This record gives sequence, C-alpha cells and structure tokens, in this order.
Amino acid sequence: MNQAAPQHGALALATDSVFPVAARHGGPELTIVVPTLNERANIGLLVARLRHSLARIDWEVVFVDDDSKDGTIRAVRDIAAGDHRVRGIRRIARRGLAGACLEGILSSSAPIVAVMDGDLQHDEKCLPAMLAILQGGEAELVIASRYQGDGSASGGFTRLRSGASRLATHLARLLLKTPINDPMSGFFMLRREIVDAVAPRLSRQGFKVLLDIVASSPSAIRIKEIPYVFGPRLHGESKLDSLVALEYAGLLVARMSGDLISTRFLAFGLVGSAGVVVHLAVLHALLPHGLSFAVAQTAAMFTAMAFNYTLNNAFTYRDQRRRGWRFLTGLLMFAALCSFGVVAGVGVSTLLYSGHSRWWVAGLAGAVVGSAWNYITNSAITWRRQ
Repeated sequence: MNQAAPQHGALALATDSVFPVAARHGGPELTIVVPTLNERANIGLLVARLRHSLARIDWEVVFVDDDSKDGTIRAVRDIAAGDHRVRGIRRIARRGLAGACLEGILSSSAPIVAVMDGDLQHDEKCLPAMLAILQGGEAELVIASRYQGDGSASGGFTRLRSGASRLATHLARLLLKTPINDPMSGFFMLRREIVDAVAPRLSRQGFKVLLDIVASSPSAIRIKEIPYVFGPRLHGESKLDSLVALEYAGLLVARMSGDLISTRFLAFGLVGSAGVVVHLAVLHALLPHGLSFAVAQTAAMFTAMAFNYTLNNAFTYRDQRRRGWRFLTGLLMFAALCSFGVVAGVGVSTLLYSGHSRWWVAGLAGAVVGSAWNYITNSAITWRRQ
C-alpha cells in the first residue's frame, strides 16, 4: 500500500495512487524553476496545482531557496522524498531572484524551462499552452503577459504597484527596444539553450531576469505572448522592496551601455556620490566649532567612509552582506582600501594638473581613478564571495 505524502499548510498532498508517477526515460521534457524566500505555506499548494495542470506532461519542478528561515527547503525535501519530480536547491550566503532563476535553469537537463513565482500569483494552467507553442516551433520564448489581450494585473497589484509596473514596462520598451508588451513578467517559458548561451552575461542581482535574457541575447529571439490574469497572493510577503527600483535602473543603464557600466558599479558610484554630500555636510557642521580644518576634514572623511561602507553593505553588495564581527572587520578593510584610492586619485590628478591640464579635467580623472580602485579592490577583498 502506498503511503501518503507529507502534508503542508492547509492542503494535504495526494498519495501516489491518485497522482501516479510515470517512469522517466531520458529526463523530463519541462523543468519549472521556482525561486523562493519564506514560502513554506505555498509549496504544497503549488506542487498539487502543477500535478493537476501537467498531468499529461513529463515535468519536474526545482525550488531554488535563498536559505529561508521558515523551513521552506524542508517542506520541499519532504515532498521530494515521495515524488522524484520535485527538487530543491538551498543557496547559502547568496540572495536575489535573478541569480536563483539562473541557478535553477542551469541545473536542468530538460530542453524547455519555465520560470514562475512561488506565491501562487502565476496561473499554472497556462503552462501546457506555453509548452505546446514551444514544441510546435511557433516561438523560442513564450511570455505569460498581464498586458496582452484579456490579461490583467489588477487582482494581484495595489494601484501604486500597478502604476510602477507599467512605468517600468514603458521604460524597458523605450530604452531597450524590447518588442514585447510585458518585459517585466516573471512568468515565462523558453528553450534552455537560449539561457546557456547568454548565462555569462546575465546579472545575478535584481528581479527582472526575463528582461536581462532578452537584452543580452546576441541574436533576435522569436517571442510570443499569451494573456493571463495575475492573481492575489495567498501566503507570505512580497520579495520586492525599496531597493529593487534602483537595481532595475542599474540593469537598464548596464544594458544601454553595452555592459560597460555594470549594475553593481553604478550602485557603488551612487553611494559614493551620496558620501560626498555627507562629507561636505559634516565638514560644514564642524568648522564653526573652532576645530582646525585638518581635524574637521579627517572627521568628515571617516564619517563619509563609514556611511559609504554601511550603504554599500546594505545595497550594492546586499547578496554578500557582512554581518556581526564581519561587518566591523569589513569596515576596517574598506577604510584601508579607500585610503589607497585617495592616494591614487590625488597622484593622478596632481600629475595631470602639473602638466597644464584644466583643473576640472585633472579633478575628474582623479575621481575616476579613485572610484575604480575602490570598486575593484573592495569587490575582490571586502565583499569577496565566500
């Protein structure tokens, strides 16, 4: 007698006698990649829905979990113990939806892969139609679109988020010439070989992996969109936060510049610009209190360094964030490396100025050299991958 699979949340997963597992020959024809963060309550529900919608398809689902604290990966493994179509990847000290999607896709041996959220807002009933389009050769990439035909996002978005989504979509189509109605969709299906070809150029940060794939492809991808209704979230919280908009802007700039300016370097530069404002504000506040310029300047420099380090740790390198004692040791390394950057920048600018370059040219060159030094060395040392 078959034993029942473990139960999760409000839904008991059916036994193998109800959902027979067919013998697999040569791997699945479809892999569904689901990035997760604290989605334990949704795992059983989503697997049950996939079993129902993909009953006639040889499929697997890969949950890529960013080390959730609510036991998400444990729920996945409990289900996987009774169903070989369910797999889980636990990522340690790595964060970000784009990176999770990429790892899940590259772990698949299926010729076709789909990406969808684990929050049950994407309609899994669209998957068979998307697969049929790809297998029929009509397209190489199928996007479930909220802004195509009868599609809608009103049920899953607040008015503010709906407006922000449409603005981001408009910017993507305007700046990157993307010939699709919903380049911000997180629900799509494509041939895995497309991702294999562009994987080295994809950003591991941010949320919009579809936009990155389309923009990074060296040749045009045949795309088709099908409408779907974006549903309301049942459990858990949205992974979107106030930093996602900046990451998205960085991705647009990176792709517009032909990847000469990376998303992370742009963020590092923005933080540095904010640090200049902090530096000047502290210097202006200290000078009227009788301190010498040298003392006030030193205090302002160290304050700006601490500000830049804290903000970079929280935003620019959020996927490699230093915590506890590592936060303090990182601050010391950051200050030491940036001190060398100051010396390098001053040296270059002084050399140019002594060669009769304009003052602003010399100053700008020094700033660029110092920024480049700080970014390269801190990326390699302070926030190196563990």
